[in-house]
Amino acid sequence: MIVKQEQLTENNRKPMSSYLAPLVRDIQPSGIRKFFDLVSANKDIITLGVGEPDFVTPWHIREACVYSLERGFTRYTSNAGMPELREAIARYLHDSFHLSYDPKDEIMVTVGGSEAIDLALRALIVPGDEILVPEPSYISYTPITSISGGVAVGIETTAENQFKLTAEALEASITPRSKVLILCYPSNPTGAIMTYEDWLPIAKVVEKHDLIVISDEIYAELTYEGKHVSFASVPGMKDRTILVSGFSKAFSMTGWRMGYTCAHPELLSAMLKIHQYTVMCAPAMGQVAALEALTNGMEEKDRMMESYNQRRRLIVQGLCDIGLECHEPHGAFYAFPSIKRTGLTSDEFAQRLLTEAKVAAVPGSVFGLGGEGFIRCSYATSISQLNEALDRMGNFVRKLT
Repeated sequence: MIVKQEQLTENNRKPMSSYLAPLVRDIQPSGIRKFFDLVSANKDIITLGVGEPDFVTPWHIREACVYSLERGFTRYTSNAGMPELREAIARYLHDSFHLSYDPKDEIMVTVGGSEAIDLALRALIVPGDEILVPEPSYISYTPITSISGGVAVGIETTAENQFKLTAEALEASITPRSKVLILCYPSNPTGAIMTYEDWLPIAKVVEKHDLIVISDEIYAELTYEGKHVSFASVPGMKDRTILVSGFSKAFSMTGWRMGYTCAHPELLSAMLKIHQYTVMCAPAMGQVAALEALTNGMEEKDRMMESYNQRRRLIVQGLCDIGLECHEPHGAFYAFPSIKRTGLTSDEFAQRLLTEAKVAAVPGSVFGLGGEGFIRCSYATSISQLNEALDRMGNFVRKLT
């Protein structure tokens, strides 16, 4: 009788998915991770998919972490992060990008830049608020917005305009429910950048419609044409801007999950409340490593950037040579070539490139409006791998056309 009752209970149980919050249940898995999982199972595949530096974190940064563990530095830090690290971030932003933030109440260390974006959206969104996202864009913005109760509104950018956001496109997308504009320049996935002159008309629209801006500047250091210009540096925009950055890309510290955010004290205080109740603080030993990166890591950072720049020129020329038109990316470490001439959709092209040529790239369609007809190719891999990938892609494209 006991066995029969257990079977009855098991047979009558609701599907486990019915217990999930609908907002979470309906979110689609990452299109990038799908390809990454396929690649990890096949060593013959050359991956141009995941946006991760191929460099190991410089030794002196790793050594600082190891030494901190040997000294027993394993306890909680301040919720906002080690004061020494926040001070170093303030100096770095001032010296590199002419930004002035008070390390005591305008800077917080986070578990990667991703946590900072999540904190900002959760602190700002009231259910139904519209969050404006220039697209193609980093794939996390829309799902995080949905989880927070907001509505993501894509603003299409185009290759003809170098994938820059224009004031006209922004203005046309604004409604009475618009509240936040998310920016990501240099751009993932397009490699686009914005100049000071580009920002000025955007700032006028932001002020006119009383928007708050989340500026994801994780690729700021990887700017190849001129210097990176932070949106927060535009007159009148600092208090309206939540700046997000971190150590993953510039210092090759992706797995450390070390980020930071800078904002007006009232905005940062709200984000800090969520942070302290969810993760408490960023890992102490990771903060030590981040401090070492800012203190003694500039030479390695510049060396890695120059290597990316060399690869950037190689892959753009190589893609054009095989017949895939590609605008020149001036930042990050991605090329975003058009595959429209092949007649395939982005997903079809990426799937066939993977199975037939053993090269993994990400279909542009996963990045939102304007992404269809393109693929994202990360050039954060060795020159020998890039050359081999281009050879394989050339043979594949010739068969198609």
